[in-house]
Amino acid sequence: MLDQTDGYTTADGRKIGGVVMEMKNITLRFGGVTAIEDISFDIREGEIRAIIGPNGAGKSSMLNVVSGFYIPQEGEVWFRGSPRPPMRPFEVARQGIARTFQNIALFEGMTVLDNVMTGRLTHMNTGVIAQALWKGKAEAEETANREIAEKVIDFLEIQHIRKTPVARLPYGLKKRVELARALAAEPKLLLLDEPMAGMNVEEKEDMCRFILDVNDEFGTTIALIEHDMGVVMDLSDRVVVMDYGKKIGDGTPDEVRANQQVIDAYLGVSHD
Repeated sequence: MLDQTDGYTTADGRKIGGVVMEMKNITLRFGGVTAIEDISFDIREGEIRAIIGPNGAGKSSMLNVVSGFYIPQEGEVWFRGSPRPPMRPFEVARQGIARTFQNIALFEGMTVLDNVMTGRLTHMNTGVIAQALWKGKAEAEETANREIAEKVIDFLEIQHIRKTPVARLPYGLKKRVELARALAAEPKLLLLDEPMAGMNVEEKEDMCRFILDVNDEFGTTIALIEHDMGVVMDLSDRVVVMDYGKKIGDGTPDEVRANQQVIDAYLGVSHD
């Protein structure tokens, strides 16, 4: 049962907390094109929240609003009980929000470890000169951040490629490295833009397992966009459905599956 203040309990007995982020009447336009029209929904602490819809529904645009990359013309984004002002990406990261991308955005010439280490940048406080000299506080800070990066690498079972340049990796492992970089930032809210895109069945199974483990072991709140409906229905606690920039459904996977408007627009199942 959903409680507007205190959260809710899932079917498997997990306790979901109060609202972490709330989208209030969001409208986003690009010139004369309305990508998002008057959409409201929330993301609650500890849950896995999915955003789904057909191609062109506005899902990625919405995720970019959540991450602070896009500023809506109308509506407000509330984070932890307060309206969030326009922010630059590093300010959003310092709020505890990290993301992966639909199109992999790694540093191809760098090793896996070095890519994961970039996720620690917002946690590094020593100056450029101190880091270059690598003495005293800079050395201690580097060592501490490297330990966290190595723990993430171990968690995602990519120890065997930690010194491999990313350019040499197959697609599925690159997606896992991108997840590792996001996790290295120790986010409270993790945004995943089509984490299963382009993967084979085995790679999808691995990624599903890691997403569930991140949520369970770290307590990380997760919002994701995904086209694979089997994945969405298995992973998600709640699902918001978009179509042509509008919200047409919002609820548990079972509620969304039974929503005739969602069926007609997206799931492709005829009326009884």
